[in-house]
Amino acid sequence: MSFSKTRPLVLVGAGKMGGAMLAGWIASGTDPETIAVIDPAPSSDLLALAGRKGFRLDTAMPAGTMAGVLLLALKPQMMAAALGALKPFVDADTLVISVAAGTPASVFEEAFDDAAVVRVMPNTPSQVGRGMSVAFANARTSEAQRETVDTLLAAIGASAWIESEEQMDAVTAVSGSGPAYVFFLTEALAAAGVKAGLPEELAMQIARQTVCGAGELMHRVETPASELRRNVTSPNGTTAAALDVLMAEDGLQPVMDAAVAAARKRSRELAG
Repeated sequence: MSFSKTRPLVLVGAGKMGGAMLAGWIASGTDPETIAVIDPAPSSDLLALAGRKGFRLDTAMPAGTMAGVLLLALKPQMMAAALGALKPFVDADTLVISVAAGTPASVFEEAFDDAAVVRVMPNTPSQVGRGMSVAFANARTSEAQRETVDTLLAAIGASAWIESEEQMDAVTAVSGSGPAYVFFLTEALAAAGVKAGLPEELAMQIARQTVCGAGELMHRVETPASELRRNVTSPNGTTAAALDVLMAEDGLQPVMDAAVAAARKRSRELAG
């Protein structure tokens, strides 16, 4: 690991994503005494958690601290102001990790004198330990530091690596924004059920549980999604009739292609 009691894992920002990561680390057995959390306006829940678990919680970086790992879980618009203040607490051995969307690794390399930098795109299911995080490491990042990143991300779900930072926009469009697409699919399925004659509350209940159950099935088995789909589809049955619509030339695929392309384009725009 790249952090210890004397060179801690410093989490800057403990909002929804940072808080989810913190909870995952503690639940997975990371020594709280190796964790320092910096949050300018800590919530009552965060204060209570610090009291119970024993990690350090400050509103600003304590003088004399040198981070082993500096994990930045700040909103992109807050990042520029924070980097200058954090520079004295980073040296050549510090691993800098950012989960800020749209901020390229070069920003952190410039701010921290060509430090080892890993850029991570997590997603909101990380809040329940079922996230998908995709990481990009710059050339200064060692294999041991990559292993540290893998360990930290394992606490909130699955992870994968990309070797080209240009792919991060596509990652953002698929897994970063993807949960919203699934939530909207649930809304749309429930709305279709209402139009088919179901009470609104029942339609949402069965749509939501169907999506949750299908996701859990994919999680538990290694069967490809295409095969799972075929397993549900009897020839000339009800599912086949629905899929004739969804898989038509003007069905779901071109809509999803356009949605991902739009999200990827916007990710590039936000990155400048």
